[in-house]
Amino acid sequence: MPIKTVDGYQIEFTAELLPGTDHWGAYVTIFAPSANPMHLDEVYPKQRVCADIVCASETDAQEQAEQAATTILEQLRAPQKMASD
Repeated sequence: MPIKTVDGYQIEFTAELLPGTDHWGAYVTIFAPSANPMHLDEVYPKQRVCADIVCASETDAQEQAEQAATTILEQLRAPQKMASD
């Protein structure tokens, strides 16, 4: 499971074989820092992203998940930016 850290957020992007098919689905989970340095808060529970896209390989699905994670993270951070304006 590839993990990427962006501005303190930990992003897990994974690929899973879709049941009963030869296709792969893209999944994302995002964690944010918490008050406890030994713990992360799950701010975006594991969900299938790009549900309208089926991927022929695990690599393709992981790439789709990584691209989707960037957009999801921007959306999660948007309310924080508005609150600080």
